Amino acid sequence: MTSTFHNEIQLDNVYYRLSATVDSEESLVLDLIGTTGSGQVVADGRLRLPVVGGATVGKLLTRVLHAHTRLQVRPATRHANATLPWTTALDNELREAWLRPGARGAVRRINDLAERLHRSPSAIRARLSKVGCDPDVPTRELSEAAAEVLRVKPKEARASD
Repeated sequence: MTSTFHNEIQLDNVYYRLSATVDSEESLVLDLIGTTGSGQVVADGRLRLPVVGGATVGKLLTRVLHAHTRLQVRPATRHANATLPWTTALDNELREAWLRPGARGAVRRINDLAERLHRSPSAIRARLSKVGCDPDVPTRELSEAAAEVLRVKPKEARASD
């Protein structure tokens, strides 16, 4: 005996219809079609699987589609200089910009430098201690105690390199 279940939904201007049919071979056949209001087909497909696996495969599809949707909503941002090595000139530019007097707080200044240097804010923050700057306080150099905690060379040792 054949049995069929249909369900429809509209997302934006696309109407989706899903039909689930159990055929005489005890297979579950899923047919999906998506059409616009003008009748243009924008999605279609068929999936055949054993009836006993239907619910489990449904959970699998749900997980995969949710993960894909999250990736599409929040695409990874790639900063132009993300993979390029830090040069002495860039280190000096970062250090000078951080130590320059100004009214901006640490987060704002880090974000400004990230935008200017085409790096992520976390890359800027991590690099500040390596160039001898306190990443929590603009205009302040890293103390010897902080350098030891962060496992970076104190400024005197860097100067002799």
